[in-house]
Amino acid sequence: MAIQAHLIELERKHKILENELHEALVHPSVDDLHICELKRRKLMVKDQIERLKHSAVPDDTVH
Repeated sequence: MAIQAHLIELERKHKILENELHEALVHPSVDDLHICELKRRKLMVKDQIERLKHSAVPDDTVH
């Protein structure tokens, strides 16, 4: 169950970063460096989600 809770928290963080990125893109005063940082952080969280999902799925191919 701890994996599921961690996955939910990562998905929540990803959604927050997605919203922050959208807001930054809407406001022309936000610098490109900040936008790149938000994109990088969002991608890192997405990668963590994918790794966690992959590790949580039992591997039925190994016998």
